[in-house]
Amino acid sequence: MNDAPIGIFDSGVGGLTVARAVIDQLPNESILYVGDTAHSPYGPKPIADVRRYTLEVLDDLVAQGVKMLVIACNTASSATLRDARERYTTALGIPVIEVIQPAVRAAVRQTRNGRVGVIGTVGTISSNAYEDAFAAAPQLSIFTGSCPRFVEFVEAGVTSGPDLFAVAESYLAPLRAADIDTLVLGCTHYPLMSAAIQYVIGEEVTLVSSAEETAFDVYRTLVKHGIEHGATIPPTYVFEATGGSKAEFTGLVRRFLGPDISTVELVETGALYLPTLTEQDLTA
Repeated sequence: MNDAPIGIFDSGVGGLTVARAVIDQLPNESILYVGDTAHSPYGPKPIADVRRYTLEVLDDLVAQGVKMLVIACNTASSATLRDARERYTTALGIPVIEVIQPAVRAAVRQTRNGRVGVIGTVGTISSNAYEDAFAAAPQLSIFTGSCPRFVEFVEAGVTSGPDLFAVAESYLAPLRAADIDTLVLGCTHYPLMSAAIQYVIGEEVTLVSSAEETAFDVYRTLVKHGIEHGATIPPTYVFEATGGSKAEFTGLVRRFLGPDISTVELVETGALYLPTLTEQDLTA
């Protein structure tokens, strides 16, 4: 059980930021990642569809023998967390970690003036999942905004330029006017453009990455349950996707994880065949 992989699920590639953070903080742990690129993005989809897609992928991860499930998607977390914990934690004893509560706890710790902003997909923001999570801190004022085009920019590899800055200004200006001092990046894509977000929102605002905070929760849960991976067996990193664009997915894996990951196995799943990346490929 301890040597089993951590299962990480996202609607596409944004959850690779969580995988990157988990690898950084827990270098002995194996990762099994599934991106549901066939149905991505989840943000604009009906909640019922998001719940169905999420549980189907989580069922598959459990069938592959993971020791923990990480829902590395804010939209899926808001739609499915209660069902997932009943289905996997209560029934099977498999811990389920999500990305909303860890980020909220960090924002509560870090805010100085009690005015916190949250940005995310349309689905995440319209679900009110963050407002519900912040209900335990009624002294705070919460301001939210959906930023649907940010995902497009990240997946296109665009992290600067006049088009991006114009869109970011339109999204972030109301939050800046609200005098927030802390901003939760409520989508796992957003850390990939944190420099641009920081530039537009202002240096005085502290950014909270749900990816980093979720990795901290993974660490704490592994230690609490005594299921850390032993250091005697090298970790493996396996990435699966449900869509059909192998070149795009492979390129995004490399961009998100960086050139220092030399043990990456990309496998066939559904309609998508992903060739194995060699160490030479990753460092090219």
